[in-house]
Amino acid sequence: MDTARHNAVDRKSSIIQIIPVMLCFFAMGFVDLVGTASNYVQKDLGLTDSQANLFPSLVFFWFLIFSIPTGILMNRIGRKRTVLISLVLTAVSLVLPLTGDGYATMLAAFSLLGIGNAVMQTSLNPLVTNLISGDKLASTLTFGQFVKAIASFLAPILAAWGATTYFPTFGLGWRALFVVYAAISLLSISALAATPIEEERPDKVSGIGESVKLLGRPFILLCFLGIMCHVGIDVGTNTTAPKIIMERLALPLEEAGYAASIYFIFRTVGSFLGAFILRSVPARWFFGFSVVLMLAAMVMLFVCHSLTALYAGIAMIGFGNSNIFPIIFSQALTSAPDEKNEVSGLMIMGLFGGTVFPLAMGFAADSVGQAGAVAVMTAGVVYLIYYTLKIKTIKS
Repeated sequence: MDTARHNAVDRKSSIIQIIPVMLCFFAMGFVDLVGTASNYVQKDLGLTDSQANLFPSLVFFWFLIFSIPTGILMNRIGRKRTVLISLVLTAVSLVLPLTGDGYATMLAAFSLLGIGNAVMQTSLNPLVTNLISGDKLASTLTFGQFVKAIASFLAPILAAWGATTYFPTFGLGWRALFVVYAAISLLSISALAATPIEEERPDKVSGIGESVKLLGRPFILLCFLGIMCHVGIDVGTNTTAPKIIMERLALPLEEAGYAASIYFIFRTVGSFLGAFILRSVPARWFFGFSVVLMLAAMVMLFVCHSLTALYAGIAMIGFGNSNIFPIIFSQALTSAPDEKNEVSGLMIMGLFGGTVFPLAMGFAADSVGQAGAVAVMTAGVVYLIYYTLKIKTIKS
């Protein structure tokens, strides 16, 4: 009787802890608004593809700079406090565009959004390991990605709604989405701050050099490059999908922009289903299926010219890419259980792929059209096919 009561209390406590953490995953998804926002800024300011792609590239550039220092910061002040700092930075970044819509203002806002998200992704994922461990970690991180994806696919919808709806009081237009997400950021800060989470303390405080040396381990390096490819495909599809439709079907941005929502809807569905599938299906099998699905989708984006076929290809990328990050991340964390903070910093630094891929895609698109951008993403998919062969079995 006492054991059953104790287990019930533990489950209730775990649920109370996990809800605010999942709300933070929702706030993590705010970074994906950059793809939608960059298209609207490009239209407002008359920018080229390479100029507009600077926005998502700038956002993810900060992952290269801040990820490892954030891992070190977690060792000093704890994971929860580090997540709270990231939420404050995110809230400020979302308020900044409401003060003006100039190029410099948007660059500053997206930079701060990138810094906040780099800190958040580095600290939030290992914070989950204080609540979940073993073979359930990948599925829990996948569910977190599902929650994150909800924020991602809502961004284009909110922006389009704002762009086509008259605001008699504020006149915000598509930037109304910043108001909604800023309010949710403040809610996330309050919820997490009020939630007690017992954290494991590190045995030592590492430095940048010690963290970088972990890339000398072959499997950690493979995971790092896999994360780069995943986020490159993610940001690349988010940014390029509407442009492919505009190029081939001559639709306006307000209509073509829904392509990003298609991507995020299916990424959301994939994350939700993946949270359950990964509890019963080996990670390598599901990962392999996901990557093959993306490869088929890339072929469709190369050759198709109908809206239905393009939407299908975009949806397939969304579903396929939905579980890549949590599988790679959990593989990396479990391969170095005594250095989770440092490994987390390295893996999130891999999100720098969100800088490399859009820049390369922008120049390729300026040269040969959006097919060039698709070719860059296809290179990332090919690497993930190779990574599939290296996935390890995780035990509780």
